Amino acid sequence: MSSPKRYSPVLGNFGSLIRIPEQSLLDPQRPRSIAGFRNKRRSRHSLPSMKPQTPGFERSQTHASLRSRNDESSRDDGQEENGVWFWVNKSGFPVEDKTWDRMWDHVAKIHPGGYNMVCSIRGAKDLPQIPTPQPPFSLPVQMPVAEKLEKIQNYMRELQYNHTGTQFFEIKKNRPISGLMESAKEMIREALPIKCLEAVILGTFLTNGTMGLERYAISFKSTFGCHVHRHVVLGVYYGGLYGAIGMSRREELMYKPLQYKTLSDLILDFQKYYIKFHHELKKVKVGLPIIHDPHSYETIPWKCININVCKSLKKEMVRDLDQHAKVIRSKARSWTMPPGAPKKMSTFIDTVKDCSSSSSKSQVSTKSSFSQFGITEQSISTSNGGHTQTSIQDNSQHSLKSPVSSGNNEYLLRI
Repeated sequence: MSSPKRYSPVLGNFGSLIRIPEQSLLDPQRPRSIAGFRNKRRSRHSLPSMKPQTPGFERSQTHASLRSRNDESSRDDGQEENGVWFWVNKSGFPVEDKTWDRMWDHVAKIHPGGYNMVCSIRGAKDLPQIPTPQPPFSLPVQMPVAEKLEKIQNYMRELQYNHTGTQFFEIKKNRPISGLMESAKEMIREALPIKCLEAVILGTFLTNGTMGLERYAISFKSTFGCHVHRHVVLGVYYGGLYGAIGMSRREELMYKPLQYKTLSDLILDFQKYYIKFHHELKKVKVGLPIIHDPHSYETIPWKCININVCKSLKKEMVRDLDQHAKVIRSKARSWTMPPGAPKKMSTFIDTVKDCSSSSSKSQVSTKSSFSQFGITEQSISTSNGGHTQTSIQDNSQHSLKSPVSSGNNEYLLRI
């Protein structure tokens, strides 16, 4: 009687434990991995041959392996946009020499001047100093929101669109908002050209704290000939009007002022200019409102509704967009900022409400820190019944009065 076969456990490449006959372990042609055991045709998983190889064969095999490794590393550092691969700076700042040389090599290939242009720029010592754009941080509270958005858009124009073929800031859509806001700070600090996805993150950072302003992502997919193009802007909603900010090679495909009465009017205006530039708009994706907390661990809801423009009638498209606009208004995030969030671009209404909610039923007089808004004295009085009047005065001595009612309490702000 023959003895039963003995089996030995072998750990696979992905941690899977299978059993193979022990006799096969003594076979010199046995593959080293489970993948090779399943497919013996893959020579990379088998043992090297004992036959002597010519030096030329070894050299060609070595060069081929190095090229494959370089191709794999190139795919790791590259992303695809408009059907064309472009480089991404994943090493941060300061830019490494490898990334810098790779960018100039790509520019020399696509520029008509070629390497002569690259050498003339990199070898020059008397290049003019480019001024650094000033970000729109210190904007007055009384400035209209539409004007603030225009100043933010002008700041992005000063940064200019990135035509180098290398994206300087790595943006991962599944990254939390707190991490993306750090990338936005880096964009402001480095003041380098940006693309459309980077402009969405920068616009989100610069509009944080604007009460009543809802931000959401609008993504487009279009075709020009056999090439597929993708684009994204930051849609905004305020006071019953819609608009957008962002960056693009075309002026008509990035900035839309706050003047559209419906979301469908905004999208149809984008579609009109896509047709003007001989693009066929395929799909439109609209997300949900983005929270204003820069320290949140939430992710940006990039896609909530996906409209196939080619297969949808205009009437159906308008209906779906208007229904989604109601969802955006119902899930507003601009009124859910944390108590410690900066409100330099917002009103004082929520600040007074926060102070009044912590008071007791009896009349309380308290002082809080409003020095960041230029306020030197504050007297807040609340009462459980009847009407009370609260006044806040600042250094500018403005005479603007804004009555706000909340339950039985009424606030009068002097801003």
